[in-house]
Amino acid sequence: MPYWLVYEMTNPQPQHLWLMIVALAATAYLFKMFGLIVVGSRQLPKVFDRCLGLIPAALLAALVAKDTFSFGQTLVIDARVAGFTVAVIAAWRRAPLIVVVVLAAGATAVVRAL
Repeated sequence: MPYWLVYEMTNPQPQHLWLMIVALAATAYLFKMFGLIVVGSRQLPKVFDRCLGLIPAALLAALVAKDTFSFGQTLVIDARVAGFTVAVIAAWRRAPLIVVVVLAAGATAVVRAL
């Protein structure tokens, strides 16, 4: 393994941060373009089409759940759970997104103030 890569992994503030960000962005873009080139104008089967449509929502839900119930490597139950619960109920009742966000932030703030 190159020395600079080991240094970047162990140093909390890497000197080549922007280089790594640009490299990761270019790699992600190339992977997307590779998919378009391979698939081309062919239609994907309907099953894949439905699954690909659900991936963003599932990924967002997983990130929200991870950030709500964890802090570092530990499982925690704190004020964020109250905000999460209020947001789930507001979304279930089909409130507008801004209302869901404001209600969740307000519930979290109230529980933290107590």
